[in-house]
Amino acid sequence: MKEQLEAIQTEALEKVAQAEAPKELQDIRVTYLGKKGSLTKVLKGMGKLSKEERPVIGQIANTVRDAITTAIEEKTEKLEQIAMEKQLEAEAIDVTLPGRPVNVGGPHLLTNIVEEIEDLFIGMGYEVKEGPEVETDYFNFEALNLPKNHPARDMQDTFYITNELLMRTHTSPVQARTMLDYKGEQPVKMICPGKVYRRDTDDATHSHQFTQIEGLYVDKNVRMSDLKGTLDRFAKKMFGEEREIRLRPSFFPFTEPSVEMDISCKVCHGEGCHVCKGTGWIEILGGGMVHPKVLSMAGYDPEIYSGFAFGMGPERIAMLKYGVSDIRGFYTNDIRFLKQYHKA
Repeated sequence: MKEQLEAIQTEALEKVAQAEAPKELQDIRVTYLGKKGSLTKVLKGMGKLSKEERPVIGQIANTVRDAITTAIEEKTEKLEQIAMEKQLEAEAIDVTLPGRPVNVGGPHLLTNIVEEIEDLFIGMGYEVKEGPEVETDYFNFEALNLPKNHPARDMQDTFYITNELLMRTHTSPVQARTMLDYKGEQPVKMICPGKVYRRDTDDATHSHQFTQIEGLYVDKNVRMSDLKGTLDRFAKKMFGEEREIRLRPSFFPFTEPSVEMDISCKVCHGEGCHVCKGTGWIEILGGGMVHPKVLSMAGYDPEIYSGFAFGMGPERIAMLKYGVSDIRGFYTNDIRFLKQYHKA
């Protein structure tokens, strides 16, 4: 039995030395040291040995097992090292080669416009407020002087979720919520940017989802001249110091009096061209003095407080400022379009 054990050791070590892959080493381990391996078969015959021979053969068997196990582990480590070296050699990088260009992303054009407008109004003492996009009928309409069945509701074709829940059609509900939070006890000076939703057919100038920024200033002795001065500063900041503005009478249920604001055409400077349709002016936003009913519903005494509000669309501002002809370009994520306006 001793000779059998020594023969097994010699044979196993030779095969380990010749192995060229970890899989071969695993097969050798099973062949010689497994439950049905050569060493196990020999040891099953130890019951026929005398008491004196058993310890001697057992010690030899352990020595053989240790020798084979050690040889397999050492060869496995060696093969793994060789494989690692080959992989590193194959994946070596030539640092002298020119690098590949990396496309760097940046803020969306609309994000830049919104942040530019926010910076302007923050500089004039306004706070930036936000509110829910899923709004109640009360805050979206009734608190803004648009009671149920009011004909002006038709101006804003609405996505209703239930009879009382809807996707907001403007960001004015944020103004109503803010005034209500202040309980008519302190001035309000805020802008509220955000997404709004209307049931509209998407085309070059319309979208069912778009962005609005609305502003509100409520305090004692706020006048229409304050609104005009604010909007004039806005126009010059966004479109250039040479821009002129004009206010035209209009109608909004939540302001009285109400106005539309135009800016002088940057192409023809008021002379008339195809961009301004020969008028010399381009409509840009709407506003007016906050309706006394809106103030009252929000807890402000209209005999003491007055205010102005205005609303604008960043998409329209971006289109006029950068000459974009199709509003869908803001939402289709065409990298060729977007990278034209990326700020480095």
